[in-house]
Amino acid sequence: MIALRNVEKSYPIAGGQTFVLRQINLDIAPGEFVTIMGPSGAGKSTLLAVIGMLDGAWTGEYRLFDHVVHKLNTKQRVALHKQYVGFVFQQYHLLDDLTVAENLDIPLSYRDIKKSERQAIVADALDRFGMVAKKDLYPRQLSGGQQQLVAVARAVIHQPSILLADEPTGNLHSAQGKEIMELFTKLNKQGTTIIQVTHSESNAAYGNRIVNLKDGWIV
Repeated sequence: MIALRNVEKSYPIAGGQTFVLRQINLDIAPGEFVTIMGPSGAGKSTLLAVIGMLDGAWTGEYRLFDHVVHKLNTKQRVALHKQYVGFVFQQYHLLDDLTVAENLDIPLSYRDIKKSERQAIVADALDRFGMVAKKDLYPRQLSGGQQQLVAVARAVIHQPSILLADEPTGNLHSAQGKEIMELFTKLNKQGTTIIQVTHSESNAAYGNRIVNLKDGWIV
């Protein structure tokens, strides 16, 4: 499903370059629940962005299903991301000028789904995440934890084949965090491939494999 071969990412610095990812070789099968762990600065979020096709400035080979990602242009990668990927960002990345309900509608708007059907799906998600009363509020009117819940809801609302999550419970209290991880487990059992970045040993325990990064290398 996902195959990375010798993927590297670097930035130019005076007198050379500094590497963020080094010779990454990684295979992820459909239906896996993989956790990426490692110290701060290890390259975890960068690797997630590469897999999610949000970062195209790298070298090496990347195949997703039958798509040769490293040969696609930016527009093609964006289309592929919209088709297959749900992404929970560490910094939420909610659109400030859209309400909670409108933020949730965005991934659905990329699909060929009637507006009435989209409204029903959004209503169901608002109910599931206990946010019905917040549907007309804007992100700036929400707490960090509430924004995190909206970000998770937005990532899963279109039932993506692949769910990428960068510290998905970082701003949630323990009960909310447990709920999110149990939701991920349920989605995984239904066939969603999940890749999460976390520092939490308890979150990692929900997955079936841990990939450890250090200084950009898989160790």
